[in-house]
Amino acid sequence: APSLSYATRNPSRSTEIAREMSAIRTAEPFGEGVPFGDPGWYTKFNSPYYTQSHVEYRAKVRAFVEKEIMPHTHEWDEKKSLPLELYRKTYEAGILPGVVGSPWAGGMGAQLDVKGPKDFDYFHELIILDEFGRCGSGGVLWGLLEGVHIGLPPVLNFGSEDLRRRCGLRVLRGEATICLCITEPYAGSDVANIRCTAKKSPCGQFYVVDGEKKWITNGVWADYFTVAVRTGGAGMGGISLLLIEKTMPGVQCRRMDCMGVWASGTSFITFDNVKVPVGNLIGAENNGFKYIMHNFNHERWGFVVQANRFARVCYEEAFKYAHRRRTFGKRLVEHPVIRAKLADMVRQIDATHHQMENITYQMCTMPKEQSAKALAGITALAKVQSTKVFEYCAREAAQIFGGASYVRGGQGEKVERLYRDVRAYAIPGGSEEIMMDLGVRQAMKEWDAVQSRM
Repeated sequence: APSLSYATRNPSRSTEIAREMSAIRTAEPFGEGVPFGDPGWYTKFNSPYYTQSHVEYRAKVRAFVEKEIMPHTHEWDEKKSLPLELYRKTYEAGILPGVVGSPWAGGMGAQLDVKGPKDFDYFHELIILDEFGRCGSGGVLWGLLEGVHIGLPPVLNFGSEDLRRRCGLRVLRGEATICLCITEPYAGSDVANIRCTAKKSPCGQFYVVDGEKKWITNGVWADYFTVAVRTGGAGMGGISLLLIEKTMPGVQCRRMDCMGVWASGTSFITFDNVKVPVGNLIGAENNGFKYIMHNFNHERWGFVVQANRFARVCYEEAFKYAHRRRTFGKRLVEHPVIRAKLADMVRQIDATHHQMENITYQMCTMPKEQSAKALAGITALAKVQSTKVFEYCAREAAQIFGGASYVRGGQGEKVERLYRDVRAYAIPGGSEEIMMDLGVRQAMKEWDAVQSRM
């Protein structure tokens, strides 16, 4: 049953959950049946987190991914792009508005033709990212969902009603695309020291933007750019967020050739004397750093979900291959060393998944202002955990596949591709080193607060 604190904060929702408890007891397995190839609640284990709404939505998302995404993943990754009409398809399937956090469509759901699942929450969003991860391509997942997942929430959460309608609704409907522009050639995790400037015009009606952004997901096909700019003095207190539109003169994008996530449209973007109406300011001037930090928790949580599913894909592919491949007169899986590799993968994947579900539960039950502070450290550490597990599983799966994992396409296709995608999860969104430091600094602050009360 829900905890007292949850029931106190959400009495109607907890009553609904109590009526639907049968839904979180696994009646019959879902999926292909590979042991540990899916989260525990898909198979034989009960869970306190999911209701019938989640069960039904899981089936809906999986059906879409298996029909519209997985048959084309290799082709799109090799082409380093995907068809833009896919955005509209994903909207019409009732999925795209589900990747911007809770509530459904960032509070714009009433203005959409497509309705969300009953009692939409962060576990529904988890299901989307987790199921799309089954395609085994960070590039395809990012190419379709990541720009919306990280670029649109600042507009929906802090933008004016005009920006929410003019940009937000178009992106949610799959009619336009968006990207988040924070990282620069000289400032990645060090967000407070970005150099891209936005200076007010003498008439006071525009910001004039000059600067560069690098490693920007979806940049080459984005219609909108959520851009961190310097409107004030040095440091975090001088940063604002602007919504820049591709049609504005002075915006230039070029694709970057990277190690992995090929279909994500990673871009180098130049803003040269771009005039941006002051109405495109997101929130208040010089408050951008706060908005970016608020957005980071959701972005990093998304990385955790994706990276851990990719680790699970590596395990699942290796498990199945080890049952087919024969060496020295017996199946690979009959060799103790191979079973040990599989066991090491599983124990790390499932431990990470449970941590992820716990964080997701806090996101669902804590007030947003509280969760922004309380979850920053643990989410940062979870990102490190998930990317290290992903890297471990990609390596071990490649060892099990042997030469088959060294070839683009064929039996080892997913493992080869995911091996290249690892660094795109370990570095963007906050490198592992920065995330570990953040997690411990957060713990130190909490400890200092405890000590001060003693």
